[in-house]
Order: sequence, then C-alpha cells, then structure tokens
Amino acid sequence: MLGGSVSAAVLELDSAALALDPQETIQEALIDVSPGDTIILPAGIFALTDGLSLDIDGVTLKGQGPDATILSFKGQESGGEGLLVTSDKIVLESFAVEDVKGDAIKANGSDEITFRDIRVEWTNGPDENNGAYGLYPVSSTHVLIDNCVAIGASDAGIYVGQSQHIIVRNSRAEYNVAGIEIENSYYADVHDNVAIHNTGGILIFDLPGLPQQGGHSVRVFNNKS
Repeated sequence: MLGGSVSAAVLELDSAALALDPQETIQEALIDVSPGDTIILPAGIFALTDGLSLDIDGVTLKGQGPDATILSFKGQESGGEGLLVTSDKIVLESFAVEDVKGDAIKANGSDEITFRDIRVEWTNGPDENNGAYGLYPVSSTHVLIDNCVAIGASDAGIYVGQSQHIIVRNSRAEYNVAGIEIENSYYADVHDNVAIHNTGGILIFDLPGLPQQGGHSVRVFNNKS
C-alpha cells in the first residue's frame, strides 16, 4: 500500500462562534491546528480576556487586514502577552493586536518566523502603563518583519533580541519610547522603515549578561527617523 502525504488545510474560523466566545474559538484553533495548516480570521473586532499561544510548527495565522481583523485585549485579565509563539515556520499576517497589558506579539525560540502586514497598537496613545514591546521576537532565527506597524509601546515598538538572520523592512514605528531596536543580534538588515515620533528612532546595541553576546553584521539603511 502506497503511503500518501496529508495535504495542508485552510481553516476558516466561524464568525458566529467568534461572536459568542472569541477567546475559546481562537485558542482552540491554535491548539488543534496541524503543521502546514492556515487559520483564517474573519473581519471583526474580537475582545479577548487572556493571552493566546501557538506552539505548533508550520502554521499560518491570517486575517483580513490590520484594520479589518482586530484582536482587542483592552479587557485582558491574565497572560503576559497578546500572542506568544514558541514554534517554527510561522507566518502571522494581516491582522491587528491592540491594547495588550504586556507585550503584543512575542516569539520565543522560533526558527523562520514572519510578521507580515501586522499592526500592534495601544489606542490610548503613549503611556507608561502600556505594554513594553509591540513585535518582540527573541532568541529566534530567520526573522522577517515586513510592512508592519507598531504604535504606543512603553519600551520598543519593534524589538528583536538575541536573534540571528533578521530582516526588518517596509515597516512603521510611531509614538513608542524606542521605534526599532536590534539587541545582541547577528546578521540583521533594517531598511526602508519609518520610525518617527519616538523618543529614539532606531537603536542597535549590546547588553551584558545575556546568553548571546557580541552583536555583529547589522546593517541599517534607507530608513526615515
């Protein structure tokens, strides 16, 4: 008997189920998804009370656009992030994450993580009580941040730490303390971004006492800050 490969599925989340319980509907989808699958979020504003997590490899999570599909954490009661990713070969695309109590989207230890057409924002404007980081991949490799927006973080809008092989491009960071930061990282290209109305625009640095030291091969070009 010849073996066959299982084709990837496209899972469109049900609008009625999301209207009744967006928290359970989205988190169950992130738990039940199989490697290679795509989860499609419909347009709408979905109020969440707890952080979401994804630990399955090879998943795409896609909305209808950063102004159409909005995950709102204004009523968040628990969780340190809006979305925490700890798996590999992940694509996050075309949705927004708003008003998280902590970090908006964090990827920890991911290989091949893509943020594309994502908006993270604290809608009340700059405030020291806003979450610290917007897009926050750390200890990751092959990171792509493309055509994203980060607004209002109390520390950094886009922060890549202790990572390798990074591209941050075509993105905008406004009204954060720091717009874009590359910390203790290797092989990064930061180009064609706009970082304005921040306390600091684009920062490249090394901190002591971290597992990855001696950041190098970081190129910053064709940005507006």
